[in-house]
Amino acid sequence: MKKTLVILTMILGVSFANAQAYSGKDDAKFQVGINFQENGTGIVLGYDYGMGENFSIGATTSYILGVEEVINADFVDRFDVKVRFNANLGSVMELPDNMDVYPGLNLGLKNFGGHLGTRYFFSDGFGLFAEASLPFAKYKTESLTPAEELHNQFVFSFGAVFNL
Repeated sequence: MKKTLVILTMILGVSFANAQAYSGKDDAKFQVGINFQENGTGIVLGYDYGMGENFSIGATTSYILGVEEVINADFVDRFDVKVRFNANLGSVMELPDNMDVYPGLNLGLKNFGGHLGTRYFFSDGFGLFAEASLPFAKYKTESLTPAEELHNQFVFSFGAVFNL
């Protein structure tokens, strides 16, 4: 039992040492996760592509699955797509290679906003991410219906991230 535990610890230690959260230009990441927000939960998919040493661009889409029944939300109200810009600060903050922190801006079908996220890689190909986003400007400034408010609020996302 002790030998198995030691071997497993060594394997995990080597995989942690080789994992890299952001490697700069041409780095590609795919994320899939769940988002949590007021009046619903959903799924989120994202892709980021490294354009330089510390910045990347990408796209994200989300669909809210669980919406409270009192909200009359159709497909258009539940769906959003955003383009995004990230400042990947892991190396600037002198974090371990397998961890990254990325603040950024996003422009979507529903609003213009910002996000702050972190990624932690367990191996070269797999890690976890956590991200919080908030709208800065909503496209519709008059009173929003509860369905229109779904993508115009604070959202927390959590899930898996993969190196491509």
